[in-house]
Amino acid sequence: MKKAWIIIGIIFLFIGGAFIGVYYGLTTTADGSESADNQAQEKIEEEREDIKGTITEKDLQTFAEQSLNPFGTEEKKTELRDVHFQEFIHGMSHQKVKASKKWGFYELHPKRVEWLLSALDQVEVTHEAVYRDILVKWSERDFTEVDQDHNAIWELQNGTVGKATGILSAEEEQAYIESQK
Repeated sequence: MKKAWIIIGIIFLFIGGAFIGVYYGLTTTADGSESADNQAQEKIEEEREDIKGTITEKDLQTFAEQSLNPFGTEEKKTELRDVHFQEFIHGMSHQKVKASKKWGFYELHPKRVEWLLSALDQVEVTHEAVYRDILVKWSERDFTEVDQDHNAIWELQNGTVGKATGILSAEEEQAYIESQK
């Protein structure tokens, strides 16, 4: 009888180990990138409230003195992943688009756009062409398709609520920015 319990215990250990191995295999890639993406997304969500809102030249100077990026976080250009580009571009687009719901706001500032563009030259990300297309237009102050830019990122993030339905007027944009201070 004792031998049967030992065999049953070994079988349960084997099944449990197999389950854990399969789960791990399904949730991470060989280089661990899925896990890193999940960790980056969790960190972004934790920091979002602290770093959202408008930005001043003084803020940017303070960030630089503290070795932070123009968004006020510690990520270096070489550490950026798709989730970072999506978060920052999506959040910056909010000041310019009409949408029923908006989560996250980072004031659209030329230094932020330049920093993200420069970062694209230093990292490999899946949707580089999408990010580059948007950021190049924005660096040239071309916001004529900002609603489409927003929705391109929103779709990459599997958005279900808050699709952009148009572009804010200059007055509406200023009111939105003021509401985020």
